[in-house]
Amino acid sequence: MCCRSLTFSSPSSATAADDDDDDDGIEANIPPRREKYDVFISFRGEDTRLGITSHLHAALLQKKIETYLDYRLQKGEEIGPALLEAIEKSTLSVIIFSQNYASSRWCLDELVHILECKKRYGHMVIPVFYDINPSDVRKQHGSYAGAFAQLEKRFKDNIDKVHKWRHALTTAAHLAGFDYSNKRG
Repeated sequence: MCCRSLTFSSPSSATAADDDDDDDGIEANIPPRREKYDVFISFRGEDTRLGITSHLHAALLQKKIETYLDYRLQKGEEIGPALLEAIEKSTLSVIIFSQNYASSRWCLDELVHILECKKRYGHMVIPVFYDINPSDVRKQHGSYAGAFAQLEKRFKDNIDKVHKWRHALTTAAHLAGFDYSNKRG
């Protein structure tokens, strides 16, 4: 399974952005910002779909917050322009770090793009550490160490991409957020 995305739309609307990604599909030539979504949530579906993500989704529906769930992504697919646009046109991103988040290059590419939007637009980012110690994310220990050992083998010809993912994890894990590392359900 791959990482899934959840967005909540606000009443505002925006026009589609051009897809001006560079070769690695991460560092986009991001167009001027016009908010379309209030919140973008990055999560690893296999870890959180039936737990925190579904509970959050239900609570938001109960509050009449329009919700978009991206369950169409297949393993190995690249991040599409519509998803990049959703990140770019969001006011806030919530990143749900879980045991297998770092094993998904999709999740890691999303994370890099979210942090680029934070830098460029002042996009707010809130990390949530769900069944994972924040220190493991920050230092890529535990399950993240194993994931990066595999990524370094797979991307040995593009090690800069792996370094970018490591830096993004370290950066995001230093942000103020919520620690549910010892809580389940």
